[in-house]
Amino acid sequence: MSTPGAPRRYGYVGPEDIRRAVLPGAGGGGRVIRGAADLDAYVSDEGEPYTYVVGLDGLLRLAPRRSEHVACADGGDVLGAGEISLRRGPQGWEVWEISNQSTGYCPDPDCRPSVAATLDRAGVDRPDRFTHALVFRRCEHCGERTVVREAVFVCVFCDADLPRAWNLGAAAQESAPGRPGPAPGR
Repeated sequence: MSTPGAPRRYGYVGPEDIRRAVLPGAGGGGRVIRGAADLDAYVSDEGEPYTYVVGLDGLLRLAPRRSEHVACADGGDVLGAGEISLRRGPQGWEVWEISNQSTGYCPDPDCRPSVAATLDRAGVDRPDRFTHALVFRRCEHCGERTVVREAVFVCVFCDADLPRAWNLGAAAQESAPGRPGPAPGR
């Protein structure tokens, strides 16, 4: 449960076998980015997309694009997640493209302020919005995670209506038909 006014915390809602493969604390998390020097040391291909998460500590973490978000987050909850492309601009590092595309955390576009604040603290110029925003919902009929396309809130798997409000938190997962709840200790 989140505090009113606090950013939403996103727990991992993807496949359990992927979550179980993450060994928290084993050094497999994403590269922490605090500023330009960290980007200079890590970003080898400007414009290439990277997996990113914003940890509960408010720090940006990057990993190669095809990395799992839960691995980038070292198995923890996040304030935002998606894909990001960066380049050097006239004033320093800037975001070329950014999304909330993470099927492991399924963050709502409302995670953008947390992502924006993290980029601002790191001194990275950014757009005022996601360049590609996805709306994720869990179908309350079949339990599948799905992406809402063109504002049509209908499950692509079973044609049931999807809820208008984000519903992929731990409580929603526990009540999903045919779906296991969160792992013990989560």
